[in-house]
Amino acid sequence: MNTLSGPSGGSRPRLDRDLIVQTAITSIDTHGVQGLTMRRVGQDLGVAAMSLYRYVSGREALLEAVVEKLMDGVTARADAVGFTSWQGYLQVLANEVRRVAQSHPAAFPLVASRHPATPWLRPPLRSIELVEHFLATLSDFGFDDIRAVDAYKAFTTFLIGSLLLEVAAHGEDILSVDETLNEGEAAIPEQDAYFDLQQAPHVCRMQDRLSQDTTEQEFEIGLEALIDRIERSVSQ
Repeated sequence: MNTLSGPSGGSRPRLDRDLIVQTAITSIDTHGVQGLTMRRVGQDLGVAAMSLYRYVSGREALLEAVVEKLMDGVTARADAVGFTSWQGYLQVLANEVRRVAQSHPAAFPLVASRHPATPWLRPPLRSIELVEHFLATLSDFGFDDIRAVDAYKAFTTFLIGSLLLEVAAHGEDILSVDETLNEGEAAIPEQDAYFDLQQAPHVCRMQDRLSQDTTEQEFEIGLEALIDRIERSVSQ
């Protein structure tokens, strides 16, 4: 590994974007999202904060990179575990996302609170790669576009709601993680990120359905399913 000399003559890893992002995640794990500053990350790396701006344009851009890093590899790990049914896929994917929440509970709320990769796409599946993987996999199992999108919405509603409650139960603050602290020139909080949907053909094809606001219907369907489950439980 390439190294640089530290202030006391020791060595430290050579500065790069990945190291900065990983250091930011470690800082959030320790101090929370609101404790993350460019100065603190610089101190943890043994460099001046200004040295970081060569790799990230500011704190908000760094938070975007943290979300990307957290979700990176989720689909690959799901594929590695393997599944033979759509039910199995949902179980594997849910558990992989849950591992992220359990490993980084202070940072996980960012997954649900940062600006989406497109203006109409619900987080977390802030990762277009993950959304595409989800829709493509369900399509491979015979879901048509409407049912695939409806499953995506129901799945993410359950998953993120459940995981946010889980990290909150462990004392993490899920309400104030998205307060903007302006450092640097990152303008990400002012607008949604841009993503070329040509890289995600299923997302592109289902965009109209994905963009429809069906939260009221989703709530009613989820509530009915919960009531049915409780009813089956008490009738046994």
